[in-house]
Amino acid sequence: MGNRAGRTDFEWVYTDQPHTQRRKEMLAKYPAIKALMRPDPRLKWAVLGLVLAQLLACRLAQNLTWRWLLFWAYAFGGCVNHSLTLAIHDISHNAAFGSGRAAHNRWLAVFANLPVGVPYAASFKKYHVDHHRYLGGHGLDVDVPTRLEGWLFCTPARKLLWLALQPFFYSLRPLCVHPKAVTRMEVLNALVQLAADAAIFALWGLKPVAYLLASSLLGLGLHPISGHFVAEHYMFLKGHETYSYYGPLNWITFNVGYHVEHHDFPSIPGCNLPLVRKIAPEYYDHLPQHHSWVKVLWDFVLEDSLGPFARVKRVCKLAEDRL
Repeated sequence: MGNRAGRTDFEWVYTDQPHTQRRKEMLAKYPAIKALMRPDPRLKWAVLGLVLAQLLACRLAQNLTWRWLLFWAYAFGGCVNHSLTLAIHDISHNAAFGSGRAAHNRWLAVFANLPVGVPYAASFKKYHVDHHRYLGGHGLDVDVPTRLEGWLFCTPARKLLWLALQPFFYSLRPLCVHPKAVTRMEVLNALVQLAADAAIFALWGLKPVAYLLASSLLGLGLHPISGHFVAEHYMFLKGHETYSYYGPLNWITFNVGYHVEHHDFPSIPGCNLPLVRKIAPEYYDHLPQHHSWVKVLWDFVLEDSLGPFARVKRVCKLAEDRL
C-alpha cells in the first residue's frame, strides 16, 4: 500500500488525437450522424428541475444537525451538483439552444451553476474548448495533471487524497498551466453567484450555504460519480487515451460516459450519443471500455501503473482562438 506509482512521466506521443480522423471517416460513411447535431430541448428542463431540487434541499437543510447535513450533502446533494456540472459541460457545447443562440446557453449555464455555490461555468467554457481542440496538449489541455501532481500523488494514500481534492485541482490548475484573461462573462457569473449565495444566507442562514458547498466538494471529490474524471482519459491500457462507460450512471450524468463518442462529435448532445454508437457500432464496440466507475477509482488508487502521470501528452500547435 505504500509503494510509489510505477510511472515517473507522462506517456508522450507524436501523433494527432485519434478523434479527428475517426470523425471524418464516420461522417463520410454515415451522413445520418449529422442529424444528431441538434440541441437537446429537454436539457433546460432537466437543469430547472435539478436547481429547484437543491433549493428545496436548502430549505430543509436549515433544520438538520451538522452530521446529517454532511450525510445528505454527500448522498443527495453531491449527486445533484455533480449532475449540474455535467449539464454545464453539455451546455458549454451549446447543447441546450444551439450555436446560433450562444448567449442563451451561457446564461443557462450560469443558472445551472447556482447550487454549486462557487462561480465556475463561464471559466469552464473558456478552458473546455482547449480540452477538445488540444487533447493532451502540453500547456494547453488543463484537464491533464501537472508534473508536480504526478510527482507528489504517487502512493495509494496520496492518490486517495488527490481524488478527494479533485475540485481544488480542477479549479486551480488552469491558473498554473494556461492562465487566460478574465472575461466579462466570468465577472457576471461571479456576481450572479455571489448574489444567489447572499440571498440563500439571508433567507435561511449558514447551513443551506454550507450544504451547497459541501455538496460540490463531496460530490466532485471521492464520490462514485467522480469515477468519470479518471475513467475518461487516464491510460488504463497503453495506446488508448479516451474510454467510454455504458453503465447506468449515465442516466444521471447526461451520458458523459459515452466519452469516446463525445470527443468524436462534441457538437452532439449527450442525449444523442448512444445513437452514435448504435449507428456505427464497429467504431466503438471493439474499444476498451469501463464497466464501473467505482472500480475505476479502486484500480486507480491501488494499481502502481496508474496515477496522475498515466495520461497521454502531446505537443500541439496553437490554433487561432475562436471562442
